[in-house]
Order: sequence, then C-alpha cells, then structure tokens
Amino acid sequence: MENVILIGMPASGKSTLGVLLAKMLGYDFIDTDLLIQKAEGKHLQDILNEKGAAYFKKKEAAILCGLCCDRTVIATGGSAVYDETAMAHLQALGKVVYLYVPFSAVEERLQNLATRGVVMEKGTTLRTLYEERAPLYEKYAHLTFDETENGKARTMAENASALYECLR
Repeated sequence: MENVILIGMPASGKSTLGVLLAKMLGYDFIDTDLLIQKAEGKHLQDILNEKGAAYFKKKEAAILCGLCCDRTVIATGGSAVYDETAMAHLQALGKVVYLYVPFSAVEERLQNLATRGVVMEKGTTLRTLYEERAPLYEKYAHLTFDETENGKARTMAENASALYECLR
C-alpha cells in the first residue's frame, strides 16, 4: 500500500502539514484523532478526563490497527508510538515520517496543554514527555523530517513542499 503516515509531538503540524501534503500528492487524508473523537462521541480531552490515559491508548491502538487505506496521508496522535502492534501495522501500510521539531518550538506552539487532549501521566512535564517520546518516534520512523532549516522555522507550506520533495 502506498501511504504516508505522520508521527510526532503534539503541535508538530501533523494535521496541518498532512492536509497540505495530501493535496500535493493527490492522496486522501485521515486524522486519527478525529476518528477517535467520532468513535467515542467526545473530544479527546473529555475522553482522557473521563476514562483515563490507559483507556485512551487502547482505543487509539484499536483504531490505528483497523486502518486499511491506500494513497492516503495519515496524521496520527502524538501518543500513537506507545503501542508496538499499532506502529507495526502503520509501518506495513506505508512510509512512516517523524515530523521533528525542537523542544522550544513544541513549547511555543503548545499553549493549551490542559485542554488539547495530550496523553500524559499526572506530574509529567512537557519536557519529560518530549524526552520520552522522541526515541520512540525515531525508532518507528522510516524517515525523519526536520521542520527547521539551519535552525530556522519554516512555514507549513514550505515544510509541505520540502517533505513532498523528500518523498519523491
């Protein structure tokens, strides 16, 4: 199957960049966070508040493992990498791309941590979460795409064009 699967930290641009990339490639687009919300009939943060992180991760893994598509850009939730089976399924579906952004950019972009629906245990800081997940993103990625150029941030449109060229 010919798909592009985007993984990375919350606020790394998976959804926004994913839509732009899908248009450039002529592919469909799926945002797995929206699939979770639709299946549960609730916002991500409400699911986390009411049912907890363990339930959320299980639900996310089930949705990821159920994906069957072709010529699709898939934007995953930042916590997708916690389930090995789900990640093996995504790797089999296509090219997994880690959207790398430095911690400072994530910190700047992620202003609504308490309401965004980010899977994190109580007492975990954003820095700890970043340090915990970065090796997992690297482990599962076929390609790491740095959203900066010589340390300077690019726009999402510039990143979509640059990633499109990397994938060609």
